[in-house]
Amino acid sequence: MAPLVPRSGDAVFASVERVNAELFTLTYGAMVRQLLTDLEEVEEVNKQLDQMGYNIGIRLIDEFLAKSNVSRCVDFKESADVIAKVGFKMFLGVTATVTNWDADGTSCSLVLEDNPLVDFVELPDTCQGLYYCNVLSGVIRGALEMVSMKTEVTWVRDMLRGDDAYELRVKLLKQIPEEYPYKDDE
Repeated sequence: MAPLVPRSGDAVFASVERVNAELFTLTYGAMVRQLLTDLEEVEEVNKQLDQMGYNIGIRLIDEFLAKSNVSRCVDFKESADVIAKVGFKMFLGVTATVTNWDADGTSCSLVLEDNPLVDFVELPDTCQGLYYCNVLSGVIRGALEMVSMKTEVTWVRDMLRGDDAYELRVKLLKQIPEEYPYKDDE
């Protein structure tokens, strides 16, 4: 039997069932708009989007691991590369570039040149503090936590704010040791 080989992001993306990208983008936009109406404060919307993303991420990791054939990443650098090349491709149809590593190898940037969540989006002046795609930072944080990596994920650049790309800063706060609920002799 051949060993499991991680599938490329393109191979996984081609094999995953997808909803129409425009429908997803418009639905996401309607959800953000409703949050803005309900919560009124842009900072509260940012927090809510991050929390929603976190909840999605802790569930999405199982599907990702099952469909991508990616085995456990040995370190944070490998995890960041898998997120950028396979995860983003699998779920959004785009890839990210991993860059700006710190000297310790515990912090990097994921840079997206394209972001399908922002198709048809223009932020009004009243929403300038909004991180429209904050759900992505939560997804990354939640997924990494499920594979024993506690992280902090923040937006550095955002094209909706006039920047030249979308950049997320991912910082490893600590490696969480795996805990098994049962001992072998029970």
